[in-house]
Amino acid sequence: MRILVVEDERDLANAIATSLRRDGYATDVAPDGGTAIDRAALNEYDLVCLDLNLPDIDGLDVCRELTIPRRSLDGDSIAVPPKVIMLTARGGVDDRIRGLDQGADDYLVKPFSLGELGARVRALLRRDTSLGSSVVAVAGIELDTARHEVTYHGAPVELTAKEFALLRWFMLHPDVVHSAERLLEHVWDEHADPFTNTVRVTISNLRRKLADAHSGGQPIETLAGRGYRLRSDE
Repeated sequence: MRILVVEDERDLANAIATSLRRDGYATDVAPDGGTAIDRAALNEYDLVCLDLNLPDIDGLDVCRELTIPRRSLDGDSIAVPPKVIMLTARGGVDDRIRGLDQGADDYLVKPFSLGELGARVRALLRRDTSLGSSVVAVAGIELDTARHEVTYHGAPVELTAKEFALLRWFMLHPDVVHSAERLLEHVWDEHADPFTNTVRVTISNLRRKLADAHSGGQPIETLAGRGYRLRSDE
């Protein structure tokens, strides 16, 4: 999952980004509304943490711009607008109503706990998956997004943060074929080099660890010339 943090207070922006990256999310940072809009035009974000008090464009206007349905970057479909959590010192009821009416999905008043922000991010990102808890289960794999724990047919699987993020993306989109480019877009941040074999290497390591945990099992398949898929019927 890829997240954009829009916050002009550098220390707070860095703290939020560090916390989200620790939770396994690919995270970019924009210091103002104009930069946020430009980055959203180039990248498909799953969620945006958006400060309302920005130095150039009002956060409400940025929210409205970011949540307009657009063509996906490949031009073949309509991209799903990102979820938006508004982060602001404006805590009045009228302020919350205006934010939600402009397309925000949640509202967090400063100062807030990074732990609470993380919980709200997890809740929003699983909203479209019809999941009622932090545990995702597909093809014998159970992934706990809150505890960062994975088991495969009951056996624990130790994953790096990036392997965990990649598996989470596959599990939230089972039976869907994902190209390496799309995986880079949603699982890696803006610092990833698109010309490296980082996707292939990470998937290879993930597949090996799953196979080690359950002998003979391999739910992630490679489709030559198309990409990768997690089979739900493994």
